[in-house]
Amino acid sequence: MKDHVHMYPVENMAKVLGVSRAGYYKYINHKDSTTLCKNKELLAKIKAISKKNRDVYGSPRIHATLKKQGEICSRKRVAKIMRQHGIQSKIRKKWKATTKGSKDLSRIAPNLLDQNFNVDVANLIWVMDITYVATKEGWLYVSTVLDLYSRKIIGLSMSSHPDAALVLQSLNQAVTHRKPDKGLILHSDRGCQYTSDAYRNYAKASGFILSMSAKGNCYDNAAMETFFHTLKTEHVFFCNYLTRKEAKTSIFEYIEVFYNRQRLHSSLSYMSPAEFESQWQQSTYQDVMSRMKLARPAIEVKEVRESRI
Repeated sequence: MKDHVHMYPVENMAKVLGVSRAGYYKYINHKDSTTLCKNKELLAKIKAISKKNRDVYGSPRIHATLKKQGEICSRKRVAKIMRQHGIQSKIRKKWKATTKGSKDLSRIAPNLLDQNFNVDVANLIWVMDITYVATKEGWLYVSTVLDLYSRKIIGLSMSSHPDAALVLQSLNQAVTHRKPDKGLILHSDRGCQYTSDAYRNYAKASGFILSMSAKGNCYDNAAMETFFHTLKTEHVFFCNYLTRKEAKTSIFEYIEVFYNRQRLHSSLSYMSPAEFESQWQQSTYQDVMSRMKLARPAIEVKEVRESRI
């Protein structure tokens, strides 16, 4: 009726449609409640956040993003709006391939982590693993190095062969960028790549300490398993790679552009790995500067005493 009011009298349209004239005017003059208006605003922001983050965010991460934007609302409210409008995190599960472990127990390092993944500083414990990605050309093997402190991927290499060279390439990349001190712990599973002479000799020459998961226990390397699950269910399983080159470009872009710099992590108080490390570096710098300020008066007093002498 509202769309045709300029063509026909309201009274005539009301008679034809079997509605009251008063009811029509009540409807067009109705104003949404404050709650409904707010929900509409939140819905628009939720859709924008979901789209910007590749539709992989559920209500916890969308709620955390809204809080960062200064929005005051509960997580339950966000979840309810998402549920009402069919907005949800995309996820897809598929078959998972596994690697073969070494039968030579003398090459197996002890499990130094014992499922304790809480680290207070960067470059203290790195975890490593290999995963498989299907393409029309065949498997693409992806080796990654993750810093337990920030959950940031600091080493990445991809190849058509799951050999020790693949692992060493990702590790060398991480070492080159981060320049860790001796005593760094490298944790992995018991795969033949991590028990090879090349890998063990590299770690020994660098002064790194090896740690390995128990046989068949994925929980011993849960941080890396979680990353691979995220990579595949949020990205890889939605792609149909024709070539390994295409897969490499796609995976590199997801990790470097989205995962490391944008994606919020619940274990990092809903910050991205890059943001979390930046905050740590800033706090470390401020701590050093405060120590220097505290030490300065003592130095000045010593200088005055020496000048008097």
